[in-house]
Amino acid sequence: MNKKLISLLIIAPLLISCSGNKKPKFHEEWVKDTNGFDILMGQFAHNIENIWGINEVLIAGPKDYVKYSDQYYTRSHINFDAGTITIETIAGTDPMASLRQAIITTLLIGDNPGNVDLYSDANDIEIGKEPLLYGEVLDNTGQPIRWQGRAASFADYLIQNKLQRRNAGLHVIWSVTIPMVPNHLDKRAHKYLPMVREAAAKYGVDQSLILAIMQIESSFNPYAVSHSDALGLMQVVQHTAGVDVFRMKGKWGKPSRSYLLDPENNIDAGTAYLSLLQGSYLSGIVNPTSRRYAVITAYNGGAGSVLKVFSSDKNQAFANINNLSPSQVYQTLTTNHPSAESRRYLYKVSSAQKSYHQY
Repeated sequence: MNKKLISLLIIAPLLISCSGNKKPKFHEEWVKDTNGFDILMGQFAHNIENIWGINEVLIAGPKDYVKYSDQYYTRSHINFDAGTITIETIAGTDPMASLRQAIITTLLIGDNPGNVDLYSDANDIEIGKEPLLYGEVLDNTGQPIRWQGRAASFADYLIQNKLQRRNAGLHVIWSVTIPMVPNHLDKRAHKYLPMVREAAAKYGVDQSLILAIMQIESSFNPYAVSHSDALGLMQVVQHTAGVDVFRMKGKWGKPSRSYLLDPENNIDAGTAYLSLLQGSYLSGIVNPTSRRYAVITAYNGGAGSVLKVFSSDKNQAFANINNLSPSQVYQTLTTNHPSAESRRYLYKVSSAQKSYHQY
């Protein structure tokens, strides 16, 4: 399984998201928020390490749903990128019962993550009428799983036929791994397509760009979280892009975590931020293709960092960009941007966008 090893001291980059939403001015209350999140993450990782061991620490991320239960002795891991679901337990008393319950719960989780705490072992999973994974997982008879009875039967089948055992230190880890259907990514993309189309029309943003960013940011995982507390399908940070979007809408403050973890709100906020980048922060770029390259890079690393690649003076940067062809702008951003992540991000989003033009 693709493990993410997390040290005891997890320090989130201050006010920077993995989507690189525009960095705002210093605000003391945001520092408190960030420090509080660092402490939460550190304590959570410490709890897991104490039980599972340092080499078995696994925490939720943008493309990884990880939920602990059973006093941290059982966990579910959905890797939305690889398309695998792994349920594990180190429970000393009746591990098969713990594994069975976790399989059933995972197969039936709903698609609204607003009230679910991925940084605890709280039993707060809501069973949805149509589960998040409906149609993305088929049981041993080739059927999708919607109800408790089928989920329970599949859990029994998996434990009887697919059970795995491995040792980690003093622990015996019992697990089952469930493959998702080959086109799981496409199925999730289509699930959110009506929301994407609505946001695209509302803000004048190409829907293929929205879908490409969702794929690269979260692989269409509505439970997506990051070490820097970026949230949801488009990985929006409350006190950066969230503040900008609320201000754009004439609202004070910042969106709540539950607001941004709602898929419709998240797509709306992420698309609104893209519209700010293309219609305000980077509107001085004349060629629409060049502007799109700049907007993509800015979604990851901020508009200011994009312009500084071309000049330390904002107006001169716009002039320099406008004197280049789109291919030259692309080449410059993918080779000269100071952030390796942002350089790769432009390539990945641009490549992904090509596959969504037919949507």
